[in-house]
Formats: sequence, structure tokens, C-alpha cells
Amino acid sequence: MTSQLQSVGDWLKMAVQRLRAVSGSPQLDAEILLQSISGIHRAMAFARPESLLTREQLEDLEFVLARREDGEPIAYITGQQEFWSMALEVSPAVLIPRPETELLVERALEIIPLNEPSRVLDLGTGSGAIALAIAQARPHSIVMGVDVSPAALTVAGRNRRKIGVANLNLKHSDWFAALAGERFDVIVSNPPYVGEQDPDLSPTVAAFEPRVALISGASGMQAIEKIAADAPSHLLPGGWLLCEHGWKQAPLVRAALVQHGFSHVRSRTDLAGNERVSEGKGIMAGA
Repeated sequence: MTSQLQSVGDWLKMAVQRLRAVSGSPQLDAEILLQSISGIHRAMAFARPESLLTREQLEDLEFVLARREDGEPIAYITGQQEFWSMALEVSPAVLIPRPETELLVERALEIIPLNEPSRVLDLGTGSGAIALAIAQARPHSIVMGVDVSPAALTVAGRNRRKIGVANLNLKHSDWFAALAGERFDVIVSNPPYVGEQDPDLSPTVAAFEPRVALISGASGMQAIEKIAADAPSHLLPGGWLLCEHGWKQAPLVRAALVQHGFSHVRSRTDLAGNERVSEGKGIMAGA
């Protein structure tokens, strides 16, 4: 238990030093932890580093700092992650939304008309990040987010209330299992796409994020192949399937889309030049 008061500046220096071994951004991590416990923003911390923290604040800061030293992601410690300019609730029940997934949202918004009604499905919605971003940007669309995890849907529901969108519905479903007869103009998904023995999987991610949202069979393609096989029967004429995947998987994903009758198959690159989103027009689309 902390027995002495400590200034904001001294605490930040100590925290940064302790986090250097476990974080690529120790200064930012320390500032986020400080704000989450004390409410002190980084600008205030730099303007008044001599400000003293209370004993209660120091005890709480020690607790969250120790969690970060153990490798727990900042988003799970603070319970929040920003995505598409939305501050979303996250928990260990959901995958932490990542900046690269915004490419999937960007491409979906290029397809979905702004002022016309559309039906959009987000498979494996998790925190609801993708579905919420689309629903907010396309208010004339009806968006449905489905997930096999009731705990994830609970988080998504809280985010829906927090963001305040009225055109997002949430449903419990193992991919398309509970969607008999439902058809959509656009289907998007950031499914699990990591192989069971993938050497690129970070030990921290494996230790803390939900396995069901990460691992997809030996090759990482199991979920994507199922989605590609089942999506055509759930697309309206002219409908599109857009899927995020690993940076090495684009050729395999394109092959799966072609195999199941999709046309206009192509992959989109992220800012690093990696192919991270692949798409195709449904089998019923014709041309």
C-alpha cells in the first residue's frame, strides 16, 4: 500500500520506466492510465506536474499499472477503445477494435448509398464497432449485427445505447444460422482468421483476447470459407460481401470467393500496403 503522496510528474516518470519492458508506447500508456484513474488529462499533467495524487489514487494507479506490466491491453484495463471517432466500451468478451478494421468500414460506406435504404449485415459484431460506424454514417440503412457470444452482444448493446443509433438491430446467431430467409445488400465481417499455430499471433493477444474471435482452424481460413459459402443465399441481387483477413491471406480469400460464384473479386490495401479486405459481388448479381 502506498504510504506517501506523489506528484503527477514523478508518477508518470516511474510508470514510464516500469512500462518500457512491456509496451511500445510506455509514455502514452502511462498517460492513459493516469487519466482513467485520476481524470487528469495529459495537457494538465504537463502543465502542472507538481500536482499531488491522493493515496487512494496512487493505490488504484498501482493496481492498473501492475495489470499493464502483466501484458493486459490498455483497452481492457480502461474498458474503452476508440474506433471511427467513437469511444466504445470493450471487455475481455470482445476483440479490441483496431485501426486497420476502419478500412472495412471505409469500403462498405463506398458501396452503401447515403440517402437510400439498404440492408446491411455485420457478421461477428463483437463490440458492435463496425455495425455502429456504418449505422451512424448511413442513417437510412437498417443494420443488423450478429454474434455467437451473448456476452459480446451485451457489450454491443451498451455501445448502441451509448452512441444512440436507432437503425442497428442485434441478434444472437452462429454466423447465418438464425438468419433463415434474411437477405442483405451488403454483408461485412471481421471474422476470426488466425491459424492455431500462427507464429505471427502476439502472445499478449493470445493471452487476453477471446479465442473464439481470433482462431479459425489450422489455417485460419475456416470461418472465411464458411462465410463465402453461405453468404450468396443471404445477398440481395447486386449485393456485396466484404471480409477482413490477415495480411498474407488475400489470395486464399479471393480464391474462396471465386469458388462460391462471386464476381468483381478484388482485395483492398491498408496504409501499409497490405491487402487486408477482400470483396465480391454475389452469385445472384449477374454481371
